Amino acid sequence: MSTWFSNFPLCSALLAIVLAQVVKVPITYLSTKRWDWRLVFSTGGMPSSHSAAVTALTTAVGLVEGFNSTYFAISTVFAIIIMFDAAGVRRHAGTHAAVLNTLIEDFNVLLEEVKALRIKPRAERARKLKELLGHQPGEVIIGAGLGIIQSYVLYPLWTV
Repeated sequence: MSTWFSNFPLCSALLAIVLAQVVKVPITYLSTKRWDWRLVFSTGGMPSSHSAAVTALTTAVGLVEGFNSTYFAISTVFAIIIMFDAAGVRRHAGTHAAVLNTLIEDFNVLLEEVKALRIKPRAERARKLKELLGHQPGEVIIGAGLGIIQSYVLYPLWTV
């Protein structure tokens, strides 16, 4: 276990996830004037913890192994794929969830209308899907910046 704590890239990436998730709460409060602590354990939102984690990992690998190392190259490609996925595929999945949720709401209204006609519908109600899955490009960029800055700030303290 002590080797885990001596692994700067791993600790930097994990800390970036925690930092990004916690920072979502006050950032959301500034725009909604409402504290929502569920955001700490939620996907999506500002900043992207995915981007923060992979850029913190990549930056830390570069600082430890060298920015011309194979490990840095592997980590960079991994980070690009993760950030592309966070801003692209996962965001579109969230858009699809929003459309499906509209259909679910319409279906539930129809069920209520059928009940009013005294026809027995199925007892189940359709549940909404989670819509906040991915990130806007700005959320990915801010998350990436957070990860890079965090690794640069922590590295000198880590090596003392």
